[in-house]
Amino acid sequence: MPILVMKFGGTSVASLERIRHAAGLVSREVENGHEVIVIVSAMSGKTNELVGWVEETSRFYDAREYDAVVSSGEQVTAGLMALTLQEMEIPARSWAGWQVPVQTDSAHAAARIEDIETGNITAKFAEGMKVAVVAGFQGISPEGRVTTLGRGGSDTTAVAFAAAFGAERCDIYTDVDGVYTTDPRITSKARKLDRIAFEEMLELASLGARVLQTRSVELAMRYNVRLRVLSTFGSNDDNAGTLVCAEEDIMEKNVVAGVAFSRDEAEMTLLSVADRPGIAAAIFGPLATAGVNVDMIVQNISEDGRTDMTFSLPVNQVARARQAMEAVKASGEVNYGRLVTDEDVAKVSVVGIGMRSHAGVASRMFAALRDESINIKVISTSEIKISVLIDRKYLELAVQALHEAFELSDAA
Repeated sequence: MPILVMKFGGTSVASLERIRHAAGLVSREVENGHEVIVIVSAMSGKTNELVGWVEETSRFYDAREYDAVVSSGEQVTAGLMALTLQEMEIPARSWAGWQVPVQTDSAHAAARIEDIETGNITAKFAEGMKVAVVAGFQGISPEGRVTTLGRGGSDTTAVAFAAAFGAERCDIYTDVDGVYTTDPRITSKARKLDRIAFEEMLELASLGARVLQTRSVELAMRYNVRLRVLSTFGSNDDNAGTLVCAEEDIMEKNVVAGVAFSRDEAEMTLLSVADRPGIAAAIFGPLATAGVNVDMIVQNISEDGRTDMTFSLPVNQVARARQAMEAVKASGEVNYGRLVTDEDVAKVSVVGIGMRSHAGVASRMFAALRDESINIKVISTSEIKISVLIDRKYLELAVQALHEAFELSDAA
């Protein structure tokens, strides 16, 4: 029998009523002849509650015990889903990560999957089980401790199971009905995409689109796992949602697939830096050590042996970055005049595999922003992406202008 992986996010299993609804979707796939592996998240809000309890109990908590507590949310959902399916006379049982087992490394609260042993679940399918309900977001370390994969880890769990079991497809059920050309809350003209390439989805996810976790898309691309994003509460026919697939599976490739954005950006500039070989390493090495996620980087032309170095970073990492830069200046390793920070900026990006074969995308993007009198602070590019840093107050205007400029509201 073909195997199908179905993943249900927290809003999809937020109550017993919603769990029953999700179980009905699983039942339909069983009737269609699939053996089904269901990956579940904790009920909506439960993980935040569990994290809050841990932080209230212990300010400097043991990450191993954090994982023991926080992983329980998914286990509750898995048990309730299995019970619901059994009440529908569908042979089902629940599995915690350690029971599968899902082998991970020892990085508690941010573990990475190293292997999924398929033998136990495969044996139960052979005995007549139709549905394996697996608690997402978790695994077991080499030391035998429960681990968790970090926020959004259930998506990664689902893709990893689809790869391990050679599933026909991995369906990600959520509260949106697919991947859109941009956030519909920004422009009502945003259009749902029928298909999107792995690379495009990976860029959109990393640039702020919250439909799928970045690691799950990376995994899907590596193992060529076909993903379908669709709504638990909308149409669920075979053409519903958005299929995330290989570029070769997309007949018509749009120049730009979507516009992504991130509000929580900051810009930091080191003014009058001594320009010498190795200065970039001297700056960005300590930032990396401090855990600062640097994105866009611009170095000005050197004049009289001095230059300015500008980079973007998440706004919640500004204090950490400032501390790191002040430390390297005090040590004499980096000589700069002044540190300037702007915490009121946003990043807007256009993404599309069609950029590889079409010229003029950057010109079109910059012209659209110019026409709205939006000043660009920093620019970065890749083969299928162009990102700009702008004043945050112009974010929505910029997204709308770029959406129109690349005709993303028109039917493909």
